[in-house]
Amino acid sequence: MTHNTPPRFAFTIDATDANARTGRIAMQRGEIRTPAFMPVGTAATVKAMKPETVRATGADIILGNTYHLMLRPGAERVARLGGLHKFMNWHRPILTDSGGYQVMSLSDLRKLTEEGVEFRSHLDGSKHMLTPERSMEIQRLLGSDIVMAFDECPRADQSRDVIAASMEMSMRWAQRSRDAFDAGGAHAQRAALFGIQQGALDEELRKHSADALTDIGFDGYAIGGLAVGEGQEAMFATLDFAPGQLPADRPRYLMGVGKPDDLVGAVERGVDMFDCVLPSRSGRNGQAFTWGGPINLRNARFAEDTGPIDARCSCDPCSTYTRAYLHHLVKSGEILGAMLMTEHNLAFYQQLMQAMRDAIAQVRFAAFAADFRRDYLRKDQ
Repeated sequence: MTHNTPPRFAFTIDATDANARTGRIAMQRGEIRTPAFMPVGTAATVKAMKPETVRATGADIILGNTYHLMLRPGAERVARLGGLHKFMNWHRPILTDSGGYQVMSLSDLRKLTEEGVEFRSHLDGSKHMLTPERSMEIQRLLGSDIVMAFDECPRADQSRDVIAASMEMSMRWAQRSRDAFDAGGAHAQRAALFGIQQGALDEELRKHSADALTDIGFDGYAIGGLAVGEGQEAMFATLDFAPGQLPADRPRYLMGVGKPDDLVGAVERGVDMFDCVLPSRSGRNGQAFTWGGPINLRNARFAEDTGPIDARCSCDPCSTYTRAYLHHLVKSGEILGAMLMTEHNLAFYQQLMQAMRDAIAQVRFAAFAADFRRDYLRKDQ
């Protein structure tokens, strides 16, 4: 009797509707339905959520953070404890970012060279060096399923020359990431490596970046350097060309995005994967995402509202608790409030992804997107 081993990485596009695509990524730890939203588990936890609850919302994959995990508890310690999946009790795929963005945005006294980035920890001031090779090693020690190449993410408001030089260095780092990943032994035999397109809002620079990455060859391709303050209009203008510059037969991952209407607009433009802290962070702060737009449960108008967060939502908090009770929990700073609000928001995001997958499969995505925007962006909330 033979058993078929799941593939290391296989992406299948099941249906398209204009530029929108729906499909599946098959990996040894499970299948990822696309378009996919990945809840962010920064420090080996999706904040305020048990892993089994995250899975119950419909998530096929989560994101772990290389920068935070290398500092605490340490990649070597996670490896000694059996890897990130065992450590946090999540046995489906995990994508780990490279640490590059956090090094640039969180750490003090960083020194950028061709070799990598020397920086001081935001936790205790200890000095560290992160290079493409070390980033690959950390992600291997964590046991990541989808590894991200190490890159630099410059601010979009810097000069074109600065952005171009940064992009060129990120492409050299992409090759070093590829080489180091391929030398990773057994891990490289079961994990995937994604390259990251850079170039800010510049079509020519992004084309150069996409071509360089394609020449190196990756399992998937991320669109980096967006959702860093440029605004939705500029982001969408970039997404009008950036996904099409990347190989059509590979997943396209828009990093760090975003609001529900960002996701719809990006899927419309050919993006397959997303991650963002927004649903969990907003939940902890009392904001709920609904089909009728975001609402703030701190508001006094919900103090005696006996309805669910969202009548169209099928999550457990919506089935069980009232807006009035959640208002009370949030206003009182009760931990249960953060838990229930986060669970609802993550469930809403997964319901939105499923609705988009269905609409693409049924070739009615344009109508779905129009209906979604009409309800979500209405002004009478």
